[in-house]
Amino acid sequence: MRIAVLVSGGGTNLQAIIDCIKDNKLSGIEIARVISSRENTYAQKRAEDFNIPVSVIVRKNYRCQKDYDIALLNELKNDAVELIVLAGFLSFLGTDFICTYKNRIINVHPSLVPSFCGDGMYGIRPHEAAIEKGVKISGATVHFVDGEYDAGPIILQKAVIVEDDDTPEILQKRIMIEAEQVILPKAIELFSKGAIIIEGRKTKIISKPIFETRYTFSSDGNSTPLEGSGS
Repeated sequence: MRIAVLVSGGGTNLQAIIDCIKDNKLSGIEIARVISSRENTYAQKRAEDFNIPVSVIVRKNYRCQKDYDIALLNELKNDAVELIVLAGFLSFLGTDFICTYKNRIINVHPSLVPSFCGDGMYGIRPHEAAIEKGVKISGATVHFVDGEYDAGPIILQKAVIVEDDDTPEILQKRIMIEAEQVILPKAIELFSKGAIIIEGRKTKIISKPIFETRYTFSSDGNSTPLEGSGS
């Protein structure tokens, strides 16, 4: 299965995906393209070191959201991508892009959604909010993207203990290593095997996934297998 990974910064979660592919923990997965929303990110170097095509498409260079969506879609149109993976991607995706890849865009967020998520909650901010609130558990969430910030159907979550002496930076690193870099590759694997079914606002993970099966979704949320898409 060919995927595109969208990034905005250092690319640590991109690296986790690359490492899983190199170690055959994500068999049959190919990163067809990395798109960065910023110039000169370390994520670009990570991709180039693995001989992955890299594009830089900066939101401020486009007049409106629609134009930005069109630029992203044009960049991907020849890549035969089945799944879009947002791995620290900080630019908003509009209706045109989301409709084109409906139920084929996933995002990893550094909290247990619906806590510490939504507009403006990115980077260090969810961890600052978690410590300020005094929660004992935080973590990460992988979810489908549906046009609202961190609001799409949840695929996987993993909890991480918040220690009494944690700083936001320490908590951020622990969640990244113990949660984000675990559940994001796992979600990609589940999708590639056709193991995720969306039912309304929820997802169901099939216990015995059927490899090379994809699903299409009607407006009422019912799922229909689509065979033969390959991986």
